[in-house]
Amino acid sequence: MEKYIEIDHVQKNIDNFNLGPINLCIEPGTVTALVGDNGSGKSTLLKMIMNLVKADSGTIKAFGEYVNGDHEEWKKHIAYQPQTTIGFDAFTGNDLNQLISHWYPDWDQKLFIQMIEQLNVPLDKKFINLSQGVQQKLTLALTIPRNTKLLILDEPTTFMDIPSKNLIIDLLTEWMEDEDRAIIFASHQAEDIKKLADYMMLLKSGTQLQTIEKDVLTEQYRKYWFSDKLKGSPVPGEISRSRNEIISNNATATETYFRTHNMKPMNSSAMELEEIIALLLG
Repeated sequence: MEKYIEIDHVQKNIDNFNLGPINLCIEPGTVTALVGDNGSGKSTLLKMIMNLVKADSGTIKAFGEYVNGDHEEWKKHIAYQPQTTIGFDAFTGNDLNQLISHWYPDWDQKLFIQMIEQLNVPLDKKFINLSQGVQQKLTLALTIPRNTKLLILDEPTTFMDIPSKNLIIDLLTEWMEDEDRAIIFASHQAEDIKKLADYMMLLKSGTQLQTIEKDVLTEQYRKYWFSDKLKGSPVPGEISRSRNEIISNNATATETYFRTHNMKPMNSSAMELEEIIALLLG
């Protein structure tokens, strides 16, 4: 299968911060969330994909071309929304619509208007006079209708109200019905990740912990409660233990051990994605 993005052993040092090595492939039909603590390197990685920041070592290919090569044909396949937009402040939404749509031959004006209406974005006000949440809505409305194969979104819903977040997630889910498309997005919003992502790449302080299918990750983690205080050595899969609670990241191995050692939990439950992320990044 064609790979839209190929990141191979990429590393970057900025002052005293080290990012990498990072290995990641993005294929059509997938949504990948970059998840990490503050300052873990998510935005830097997205900027390196766009060749806005140069990697110190390793390689990045976009649509078969090295992003730091002589040609930039690959950029026509990508719509990128940075965390902070530069150069929009003096323009109204109408101005920005005319400016940006001019450069994208597949621009979907119908989708742009739909997003503007659903998200209640005024087009006659200058960008600088909009709230942060409305700025994000307008920026997304100027990004998604470009009709590229790949969307790269950096914290796209951080400042939005909950109804607007839900609208954006629904819209992106619908946008992904075209199997030739893919999304990479960085986010701290567990609910957005839960609803939208197929895969998660976990970063902690610049180190790539793992890249895993989201549903596989949530199936692995489980909590178990016992009526009495727990004693003895850790059981297979155990990553945390309190007085009468065990948390496991390998439910199959843990439950097999319980059966063979006649340990009967009083209760058990799956863990929320937000809880799992907190454990992994804590």
